[in-house]
Amino acid sequence: EQIKPMLDWAFGGFQPKGYEGIKPKKNAENAGENPIEVYVPEYYPPTKKQKTSLYKSKEGIEEEHRGRENIFVQVTANNKSIEEFCLACGSIRVSTFHPLFEGGLCPICKDIYLETSYMYDDDGYQSYCTVCCGGREVLLCGNANCCRCFCVDCIDILVGPGASEEAKVQDPWRCYMCLPNESYGVLRRRRDWTMKLQEFFASDNGQEYDPPKIYPAVPAEHRRPIKVLSLFDGIATGYLVLRDLGFKVERYVASEICEDSIAVGTVRHEGKITYMHDVRNISKQNIHEWGPFDLVIGGSPCNDLSIVNPARKGLYEGTGRLFFEFYRLLHDTKPREWEDRPFFWLFENVVAMGVNDKRDISRFLECNPVMIDAIDVSAAHRARYFWGNLPGMNRPLVASSADKLELQDCLEHGRIAKFSKVRTITTRSNSIKQGKDQHFPVIMNGKEDILWCTELERIFGFPVHYTDVSNMGRGARQKLLGRSWSVPVIRHLFAPLKDYFACE
Repeated sequence: EQIKPMLDWAFGGFQPKGYEGIKPKKNAENAGENPIEVYVPEYYPPTKKQKTSLYKSKEGIEEEHRGRENIFVQVTANNKSIEEFCLACGSIRVSTFHPLFEGGLCPICKDIYLETSYMYDDDGYQSYCTVCCGGREVLLCGNANCCRCFCVDCIDILVGPGASEEAKVQDPWRCYMCLPNESYGVLRRRRDWTMKLQEFFASDNGQEYDPPKIYPAVPAEHRRPIKVLSLFDGIATGYLVLRDLGFKVERYVASEICEDSIAVGTVRHEGKITYMHDVRNISKQNIHEWGPFDLVIGGSPCNDLSIVNPARKGLYEGTGRLFFEFYRLLHDTKPREWEDRPFFWLFENVVAMGVNDKRDISRFLECNPVMIDAIDVSAAHRARYFWGNLPGMNRPLVASSADKLELQDCLEHGRIAKFSKVRTITTRSNSIKQGKDQHFPVIMNGKEDILWCTELERIFGFPVHYTDVSNMGRGARQKLLGRSWSVPVIRHLFAPLKDYFACE
């Protein structure tokens, strides 16, 4: 009942109604007294069929747009610029640049790229082609540290006829992101692709918004301890990072329903976190009693938002709807116009979500997200969207001397890393396996081995044994870590707040 006005506003096309249009009804004040128990089953995609070759097939992909075959001729014979063509379909209605290769993307292909470029299959490889995010048949890169694939159509059209057959006989075959940076037909990797990739996601301004309010830095003698409201708190990553950065935390109120997560936060932070369990039970009266808050953070469950889940229900059903609880409480915690104090917030979710869901979230939060991949500050991929008003969210992600950037740096003595980086670690046990042959990433005593819990903790940036509480087994601890934030990324985002709040 509390979020119904928000849903009605979205379904009605976000027509302007002002503040009055989204105020809760009077009888909604106590709606959280009798919460509905919802069981959210964890989604397990079907097991991938065993591959018998270097490439894998993709079914159900739309037919290739006519005209893409002309790109090669137009660029090589007619001296056209490849930036005038959509690399994915050949259209000349280019709306933006391709983030990895010289060339463009049309509006339709841009949306497809935004949705699927960070989708990965059970074998750890991209679900779709690196160039077009489609492909009926794709070749997997043989570089142990690369998880990219390229479709046969893109190779034959952009590199040259028969190029895919030549690639198939190479073992290992190195993809066009791993080969030296030169032209392969008309396919050429951008020299600044790492920056262009960030710009591509950051510039997806489906809607333009006013820039967030900029708060002047607070003089050191006037800074006070910070008060935090953390929704969907997980294993208290926010509190851990704030304390590591030296912040004085006056109050940290966390909403979390997982008992194992609560146990970790309670034990590791010695009872200094106030837990409130179900986010739907927090009322405006609670906010007034606990506040005023200086920082609101959270990342609602991604089960029904991630396009990796074919049974997803989207933003407006299932667990996707919990986003509106974050929005409701964010609205209740914001300072009123006459209050002159810094106020910051941060919302996180997966990159692999539908474009429409992403834009609706942006419409409610009135800002576009930044995309940050933990691969730059850790030994594992972890691409996430972050919405918020923290200072410097768009600044480059730079590793510190304390960050462990290579898998070998995260391993216990006597264990050898087979890969320098690993793919995104999720709650599923087989996300530890790497490459098309599904190898375990560690060698010990001459045999392959899984990652130990202490090693997983180092990869995420947590202290060793951080999740070792309540006699939890390895599987339970991986699930906690698989749902958590990357510590170095959150440290990067929180660091500018030192200009506003008291530190030790």
